[in-house]
Amino acid sequence: MLAVSEEFDSRPFPLDIEDFLIWLAAERGRSPNTLSAYRRDLRGFWEWLGERGCALDDVRAKDLDAYVAALRSRGLAPSSVKRSLVAVRSLFRFRSQEGLSEFDPSIGVETPRVPSGLPKALTEAEVQSLLDAVVGDAPAARRDRAVLEVLYGTGARISEVCALRLGDVDIDASMIRLFGKGSKERVVPLGRWARMALVAWLCTEGRGAFEPEHWARRDDADAVFLNRRGGRLGRQGAWGIVRQYGETVGLDGRLSPHVLRHCCATHMLDHGADIRAVQELLGHASITTTQVYTMVSTERLFAAYDAAHPRAHATRN
Repeated sequence: MLAVSEEFDSRPFPLDIEDFLIWLAAERGRSPNTLSAYRRDLRGFWEWLGERGCALDDVRAKDLDAYVAALRSRGLAPSSVKRSLVAVRSLFRFRSQEGLSEFDPSIGVETPRVPSGLPKALTEAEVQSLLDAVVGDAPAARRDRAVLEVLYGTGARISEVCALRLGDVDIDASMIRLFGKGSKERVVPLGRWARMALVAWLCTEGRGAFEPEHWARRDDADAVFLNRRGGRLGRQGAWGIVRQYGETVGLDGRLSPHVLRHCCATHMLDHGADIRAVQELLGHASITTTQVYTMVSTERLFAAYDAAHPRAHATRN
């Protein structure tokens, strides 16, 4: 963390920043996780300004360039630097559009480039070993199996799975309703294995065993996935499930809930799925985001060809 005086650190955000965050929530429908990330990034920028004795109205383009340099000097990943700058630029754009400042100092400030990294998808065999690692019919095993099967089977984000309500699941139609970024709704199919896992969990021997006599929160009673205390399973708990079984089969360090989302998309494209269908399944606003997975599949195609075709590398006599 960049050094900051205790006097400045104790000062609250300017009203402009609080108004901006409220605007993001009310007018743009940003999720709590997105708002938390914006607040964190803007807090870092606000502290940095305090260290320099600079007010928001005094910020110029050269200051933003200096801030980017300061972030890079801390060894932050290019993606983290870019995210922080995006938050700051959005703030100044808001202030300019709302008439809170005479100009936008972020105009013309170059956004850091982020190297395009390919998703590190697991092989189908590795995913199978992960799913097979959940053994037994105890309530926790039923839940864990359902969480993993739904993550891989639908390509859902971990936040979407944790937010599932009982009314979002249609077992008879083999479909679930997900609410993605910006509360955008989409309905996706449940594969046979994910459906079977949910049926096994959503019964007296599964979810029923975790139901408390009295619900601590009204929202918990409607949650699909529960923790052992009878509350809604949170992101941290779901992350722990993925990590636990990843370590069991030797995938620790390579596995996260988002990797299972990558695997869903990559494996579908490997088997000939239309890219538009995969875009709808994952809830990508832009086809460009989904196209990253086609690069992975093409890479695998050439690797398989090089490894298996008898004339791929053979020299002619």
